[in-house]
Formats: sequence, C-alpha cells, structure tokens
Amino acid sequence: MATDGSISVTELNMMVAEAIRRDPRTRSLTVRGEISGFKHHIASGHWYFSLKDESASVSCAMYRTNTLKARIRPKDGDFVLADGYVDLYAPQGKYQLYVTGLRPAGQGDLYVRLEALKRKLAAEGLFDPGRKKPIPLCPKKVAVVTSLSGAALQDILRVSAQRSPFIPITVIPVTVQGAGAGAEIARGIRKAGTVEGTDVIIVARGGGAAEDLFCFNEEVIVRATAESPIPIVSGVGHQIDTTLIDLAADQAAATPSNAAEMVFPDRGELQGRVDLMRSGLLRAITDHLRRKQLRLHETGRRLALLSPEKWVAQIDKRRLLDRERLAAAAGERAEKAGIRLARASEALERSMRDRMKGMEHRLLVLRKRMEAMNPRSVLDRGYAMVYSETEALLTSASRAREEKKMILQFSDGRVKVTGKGTA
Repeated sequence: MATDGSISVTELNMMVAEAIRRDPRTRSLTVRGEISGFKHHIASGHWYFSLKDESASVSCAMYRTNTLKARIRPKDGDFVLADGYVDLYAPQGKYQLYVTGLRPAGQGDLYVRLEALKRKLAAEGLFDPGRKKPIPLCPKKVAVVTSLSGAALQDILRVSAQRSPFIPITVIPVTVQGAGAGAEIARGIRKAGTVEGTDVIIVARGGGAAEDLFCFNEEVIVRATAESPIPIVSGVGHQIDTTLIDLAADQAAATPSNAAEMVFPDRGELQGRVDLMRSGLLRAITDHLRRKQLRLHETGRRLALLSPEKWVAQIDKRRLLDRERLAAAAGERAEKAGIRLARASEALERSMRDRMKGMEHRLLVLRKRMEAMNPRSVLDRGYAMVYSETEALLTSASRAREEKKMILQFSDGRVKVTGKGTA
C-alpha cells in the first residue's frame, strides 16, 4: 500500500480474486445457459465461449485436459449445463467460469424462439419469393440505413464512388446492436421509404458476434422490410451470417460491400450496354432494309416477267414510296438512339460538374476559415502583440509594468519601446 493509502490495480485484482476463492459457492457450481461465440484454439486445444440467457452472459474457458473428456462438441445455440468454478484473471481484472465438464440440456431458449418466429413469419408469406420486388438497373437515389460510425457505411460509400459516383445517397443513421436497436432500424427503414426520389434501400451492418447481429432477427424489422414499398437490399454481417431480414429483403447480400455492388451499376458496364444496344439497333435496321430490298427485287422480277406497262409503273411508284418510308424510319430510329445517348452523356457530365462545384465550394469555405483563424489577420486590423525583451508574450498590464523594455509586434514589423513608469 502506498503512503497516501491507495492500492495498485494489481493489488485490487488480487483482493477480488482472493474474495472469490474464499466463497465456497464459487468453487463448485453448475451453470445453465446457451453457447455463444464458441472458439476452438487449435494450438492449445482449449475452448473459449460465452454462456448467455435472456439478460446476461458470462465468459467461459475450458482447458484441453477437460475438453478431451467432454461429452459433447458444443456449437453456438446449444443449451448446456456447465460444471466448473469461478475465478478472476488478475492481469485483465476479468472473472470467468472455468468449465470442467459440459453436457447437453436441450435447445437454447433464444434458438427455440427464433425458429418459432421464423416459422410464423414464413407462414404469413413474408419470405415468399413471389412478393420480392426487382432492383432497378440504375437507381435515381439510394437510401442507406446503418450506423454512421460503422465500417459498413464506409464500404458502401467506397464502392458507390468507384462504380456510380453520380447516384446520390441519403444516409439514415441508426443503432445496429443492443437494446432498442431493432425498433430503431425498423423506423429507419420506414423513414427511408419517405425520402423523395429514393428507389432502393440498403440496410447494412458489418460482421460481429451472433448476439450483436441478433437485433436483425426481430419481428419489427422483418415486418418493416416486407411492408416497404421500395425494394430493400440487406447486407448484414459476413458471408456466413444469415438473419431474418435477409429472408424478408428483396435481395440479400453477403456483406455491405456486396450489397453496394448489387445496387450501384458500374459506369463501364452501362456504357457497354448502351454501345451494345446501339449496335443491335443499327444491325436490326440494316437487316430490315436488306429484307425489304430483297422483297422489292423479287417483286420487280415477277413484274418484269408479266410486262404490262401500267403494272410496272405502279410497282415502281410503290417501290420508291417504300424506300422513302424505310429511309425515313431508319433515320428517325437512328436519330432517337443518338438523342438518348447524348442525353445520357449530358446527364453524366452535369453530375460530375455539380460534384466538382460542390468540392470547390467546400475548399473555398475551408480556406476562408483558415484565414480567419490566422493571428496575423488580427494584426492587420490595428491590433498589436506585446513581447518582453526576452521575446516572452505579455498578456496582462501587470506583466507589462514589470518590463523596462518591450517589443510591439504590428502586422508589418516590430517596434522596440522603453517603459517609463508603472501607471
């Protein structure tokens, strides 16, 4: 103990550990709970996991000498009875249940409730593939329901900037784990559906433990997703994670980045499609004209065999008229195709110009802020900074009275002055 009566962190942890070890109730007990976050440390052979119920969880460790004798190989969701003792790991100040025996105790309550909810919602048709809405090829505006501080949002923004920077994004910030997160996410989904011009919604969260993602299994989120008039793409967790929102969404992605790739089209692919459509249109027009010309040629050949002059004259008129109509139709279709392509190019250029103007404006605002914060700008308005003869800044009149010589710093230079009193 220090002279001031305080104790170190190590001493505190050792005191708590000793108190735990003196209590006979902690030396041998059986805990009932559901396995979560199970990890098998291959090198040591130890098992690490949590036991949880509806309102709490405890960290557990089971050493190799005991895992070899375990009656089961646990996995997340298993409901078990764990025999062992409680102790404190002093270096981290963290208490754990050290498991010496593990046996099954039926299915976990959370798992049972989740399966019951899944069956209920499926019976209502909320997961029916027939009710899923198509994702537009090139959205006008995208709403993203996620956390502002999570990596999921940054992944989506990065992918959208690479593939379709001209598509505007509205972010609906929500909490993506913990108590109340499910209701907040459901409100975010409904709010996203009211944003004018939005035609796709992304609901996203990065990976995490199963319990961190559990809010995306809540009924309120599934119903909000199924009732959304705007198609929803879910991107929750990693590739191996599946939640009920994935079953209700119009399209489920493996990760937030994958969700962004599904929603935001690649500019190069769009240009390729336009070029392909233009080529197909020109080819169709050319083939149509060729067939008409062959038909006209065959008709002329037959008429030439008949030889009546009046029929020949009429056929010639029809042939000329057909050619004019075909030429006009071909020109009109080609002109319309060119107009559509020009409009698309103008829209893309206009979007890029708007983005550049916005960035220039932000740079201008930042520059003005930096200039306003420059202390030299204060001197330009007639103020001066007062230093002692040793270059120390004088910030009060009492300090200045003690100096015999001072330096006045103006915006355009310095002036040395001599003190003559202590008025």
